[in-house]
Amino acid sequence: MRTINLSVPEAVRDIITRNRSIYDCMKMDLINYTALAVKIQPDVERQIGNPVNLNTIVVAIKRYADSFLEKEDVKSESVLKNARLSLTDGIMDVRFSSNDIDKKETASILSKFEQYDSDYEFFRMADSTFRILTEDLVDIRRIFESIPTTKNLFNSGLAKIKIRIPQDQNRSDAVSYVAELLHNSGVEMQNAFFSQDDIILVLKEEDASKAYEVLRAEISR
Repeated sequence: MRTINLSVPEAVRDIITRNRSIYDCMKMDLINYTALAVKIQPDVERQIGNPVNLNTIVVAIKRYADSFLEKEDVKSESVLKNARLSLTDGIMDVRFSSNDIDKKETASILSKFEQYDSDYEFFRMADSTFRILTEDLVDIRRIFESIPTTKNLFNSGLAKIKIRIPQDQNRSDAVSYVAELLHNSGVEMQNAFFSQDDIILVLKEEDASKAYEVLRAEISR
């Protein structure tokens, strides 16, 4: 089970990585940092769960932009060197709000998961929503029958790739590195989550095999 607590730099990297046009403009040094900070400030504060000073976001953007230059100096050694991969298909992304159920019901739902999927991923987001990546099984869908709001509860037809990078290895900007690598190979991620130990990529099921091979080749090089 995984939980997420993001710092401002992590939230900034996450937001920029998910927005391909901003990401590409930043790589080409075609973006105004202050204007971008104003644009993404509401998203940063939503992920952090607290107000964030605009200058703090500007500094985080600048440091992230500087990292592209730093990566040029170390690109001879892959960020994914010695990483371990695992691919699981038949995955669905379950998203619900803490406003939909109380804490006792949430605990009950999670305890039931062990009966069907011991390898599920659980994320508590800053905006009071919960995300669960789990096998798409009828019994698991039934667990959520008690939730009154079922609209957009399930997103199916997905696969997840778990990347574990050794602790003694530099993990900075690994998510953006992976996103760029897959993008250049014609594969777009649906979502990405990261913790102290793992990076979890969520992809369409039909893209998962190609993404896995691209990542495996990068690890092997």
